[in-house]
Amino acid sequence: MNTKNDTFGIFLLRITALHVITYFIVGIITMNAFDYGSVFSSENLVTFMKPINSPWVALGPGLQIFRGAIFAAVLWPFRTIFLNQERGWLKLWMLFIGLSILATFGPAIGSIDGMIYTTIPISKQLLFLPELVIQSFLLSFLLFYWYKKPKRVFTIISILLACIIILLSIAGFLSLIM
Repeated sequence: MNTKNDTFGIFLLRITALHVITYFIVGIITMNAFDYGSVFSSENLVTFMKPINSPWVALGPGLQIFRGAIFAAVLWPFRTIFLNQERGWLKLWMLFIGLSILATFGPAIGSIDGMIYTTIPISKQLLFLPELVIQSFLLSFLLFYWYKKPKRVFTIISILLACIIILLSIAGFLSLIM
């Protein structure tokens, strides 16, 4: 793939759409599989996490456009490293795992600092790692694949899905505040 002809707008669109989609799908699956409703209301997390019926939690997937934009802005100068090389998706995934999950600059759940500095038991912190690892894998792999096989249909479907997720998030937020 020749990234010299790539534009930041295309890169931004692809990362943001894929992030919104993978965040939503993996989040819904793990929320149900790991019973986040009960976990978030447990003694250790009740003051740290909003309940799953919070309007802000409903709006969360739609707000991921901002994180997608941050990812795009930060990764843009380095895109050739993970888009033009064989198994470049693996390099991007390891970057996400290392800097966004395990070695954050603050005590996020599942991070090294989270396990050291918070009172949240390690067993609860490890509960969230599958969601983070799977979502970051899907984002990395799908972005790489989209660049290797750029199909218009993939662009259309991704934009439509991201827009539907954003609209559902807004609708969920509005239904909970009214």
